[in-house]
Amino acid sequence: MLTPLVMTLGMVLAPCGLLLNLVSTLAPGWRLVKGFQDQPVDVVLYQGLWDICREQSSRERQCGQPDDWDYFSAEPVLVARGLMVTSLATTALGLLLATLGVRCWRDEPHFLLAGLSGVVLFVAGLLSLIPVSWYNHFLGDRDVLPAPASPVTVHVSYCLVLGYLGSCLLLLGGFSLALSFAPWCQERCRRCRKASRADPRRSSISTVYVDWPEPALTPAIKYYMDGQHRPRPAEQGPAGKPKAGFPLPRPPPKAYSNPVDVLDGEAAAESRGTSSRSTRLCQGSLPCDSDL
Repeated sequence: MLTPLVMTLGMVLAPCGLLLNLVSTLAPGWRLVKGFQDQPVDVVLYQGLWDICREQSSRERQCGQPDDWDYFSAEPVLVARGLMVTSLATTALGLLLATLGVRCWRDEPHFLLAGLSGVVLFVAGLLSLIPVSWYNHFLGDRDVLPAPASPVTVHVSYCLVLGYLGSCLLLLGGFSLALSFAPWCQERCRRCRKASRADPRRSSISTVYVDWPEPALTPAIKYYMDGQHRPRPAEQGPAGKPKAGFPLPRPPPKAYSNPVDVLDGEAAAESRGTSSRSTRLCQGSLPCDSDL
């Protein structure tokens, strides 16, 4: 059996979302700060969740800069740390379930397990989207996310963009894998229908039997049913037991006999034929007995 398209799409999007979220969590690039008065114009600071890096166009990047403005104690940074790490762990769990459910060593996908993995990946996408959106909302608020006063400016850095993309890919991949619930629900409904047809239907109201009196029937209906004559109660005898056996067919009516004897008619016809023959002989050339 070929792997369904929704499962293939989910297995492609989910690892990409995991990779983007991993880079967004570890890289120091959530906010870009530049415009310092006492430093060169090309000096910029990249602030992330775990580190602050200083970069100058003519030099290499230097990480591990001191937190002079108490940036890591800000609430959006602390919440983003916990939710991003939780999102990465949840994504890893979802991918493990997806690997076991989509194919692995089975000939056919395990639709229930694949659907559960889609739900887990969708939750992981939400867990990463919340801190990224919250951080972006307070990006320019110096009271929530500390930063030097003006003319220093703050800008969105690449980690927020990667976080948005990774969250969206996880949401799409999780939703795609969650569509695997459809074949599983269809098969389960088919089994429930077969089971309901096999089992007798139970009524919610208990059955009540009422012994209604038998209506009085006319003699023509009462004593002649199912093509047979039934004896009246008086004819059944004192015990009233039904007779054993089956009714015999009635004998056919007797044929009428002819009162005329057939042999008498044949004798009369024979005598008439003899007399006519003797008459013809007398009329011929031979003499008759009367002439002699």
